[in-house]
Amino acid sequence: MDILRYRAFDIDAGGGNPAGVVLDSTGATADQMLVVAAELGYSETAFLVPAGDRRHQIRYFSPQAEVDFCGHATMAASVALAEAECGAGQLQFETNVGPIEIFVAESGSGFKATLTSIEPSTAELEHLSQLLNLFGWAEGDLDPDLPVGVAFAGIWHPILWAGSRERLADLDYDFDGLKALMLAQGWGTVSLLYRESPNLIHSRNAFAVGGVVEDPATGAAAAALGGFLRDHQLLPLDGRFEVRQGEDLGVPCLLEVDASGHGGVRVSGTAVKIAPGR
Repeated sequence: MDILRYRAFDIDAGGGNPAGVVLDSTGATADQMLVVAAELGYSETAFLVPAGDRRHQIRYFSPQAEVDFCGHATMAASVALAEAECGAGQLQFETNVGPIEIFVAESGSGFKATLTSIEPSTAELEHLSQLLNLFGWAEGDLDPDLPVGVAFAGIWHPILWAGSRERLADLDYDFDGLKALMLAQGWGTVSLLYRESPNLIHSRNAFAVGGVVEDPATGAAAAALGGFLRDHQLLPLDGRFEVRQGEDLGVPCLLEVDASGHGGVRVSGTAVKIAPGR
């Protein structure tokens, strides 16, 4: 398989979340895809099978398991397709959670993609005390003005709001304990957040179930967050906000979210190709 490497949601040199992309994985088995993803070592690798008329089947694999939906690998795959084959325009990816519409536009010297998630939903968060203990947080570390919960836009993500940027920056957790809880609850990542303003949210996403301590940029979680804020009537008036992620890892990322209206949430970002071995 021809493996491409991209940094998605990049904003600065060295920023962005790395993702692998295989533009044509026709005939590859799930076991073969998992081996490739594990050898590559990125949090996710996207495997596409062309279906004609700018449509593709797509599967996502972390180094340890298949993931039903991944936003940053969707960005990477969309830009890779635009650069290698089809240019700007509409794309459709058939994922394990349903069809995802993407629009790719020219942006400066490259391309920018916008995905529209499936219908988001929210639920109450169970096991809050256990989750806080795994992160070494106390209830007093949470922002008392923002609700905790679980949000979905293809994958479920617990939502925890830190009361300060300093609390968010100090991330350490019980990896094995969190992985066991996430597997038991069917969670994709755990979203730890700080709301600087209605238009700007800082995020960190623990990804123990994927064998990765932290994901530098998580488009699926950003879409779920948009739905969560919409349901709780916490969106800015225009329904748009930015998520800054990866800053504490030294790989800054920018995710632009539009949760206005109804239906799927739109998440936009760039992606740049990187050399093998990076």
